[in-house]
Amino acid sequence: MPDIRVLIVDDEPLARRGIRQLLEGHGGFVVAGEARNGREALRSLDALAPDLVFLDIQMPGLDGFGVVRSHGVERMPAVVFVTAFDEFAVRAFEAQALDYLVKPVSEARFGATIARVREQLRVADALALARRLTALLGLEAPPAIGPRARGGAPRIAVPTENGELLLDPGEIDWIEADDYYAGIHSSGRRYRVREPLTSLEARLDRARFVRVHRSAIVALDQIRELRAAPAGGGSEVVLRDGTRLPVSRRRQTELRELLKGSTGRPTS
Repeated sequence: MPDIRVLIVDDEPLARRGIRQLLEGHGGFVVAGEARNGREALRSLDALAPDLVFLDIQMPGLDGFGVVRSHGVERMPAVVFVTAFDEFAVRAFEAQALDYLVKPVSEARFGATIARVREQLRVADALALARRLTALLGLEAPPAIGPRARGGAPRIAVPTENGELLLDPGEIDWIEADDYYAGIHSSGRRYRVREPLTSLEARLDRARFVRVHRSAIVALDQIRELRAAPAGGGSEVVLRDGTRLPVSRRRQTELRELLKGSTGRPTS
């Protein structure tokens, strides 16, 4: 794997230097550039095309979340948010961050982040190579890389008292955000996994699962009803087991369209 090109974005020189020093203990990384604020970050993202960005959240003017919005989530390289406060953790993962570091960053915590970065980029490179080869050969694009269920869908490993359980997507009813974790609901049981909701969402088939709210993903075949919420003028979904979940306003139209495409699905 070639060197991973890094962009460090922070308005504090000491913080930028700290990330540099931590990176020196890990081979295979090269700092392509630094940026002192959000505007410089946007210019550097276009000019340097880094593989990884350490992005401070709180900066004067355009903050870290603003950088992601302005550049576009789909165009962003791997992002690790860095901040002095942990109150932004949920928002960081909602912005599809690979990881989230709280200052002062310890070497052990930084090492865990580096391991996640290497694995994420390794898988991304492998998938990109596979897609280039299949395009060259005129074949169908390969499915996403990951452990497979019998039907070909990626399975999700959840911790149990006796080890790990591999859940097929068809066994998942819905998933909720739980701070740094996610709660996976399956057949009346709840499994807690250390993985952000956005990461799980990327591994699921969008034809079978839908994000109804920033804190919840639901299996379409578990939705019994879409209806007006009792208060507030919004909407909610009622699942087959009676669970009620709010639907954010900006996701209502998408959800209605998905339900219209499902045979016999109520859309009231």
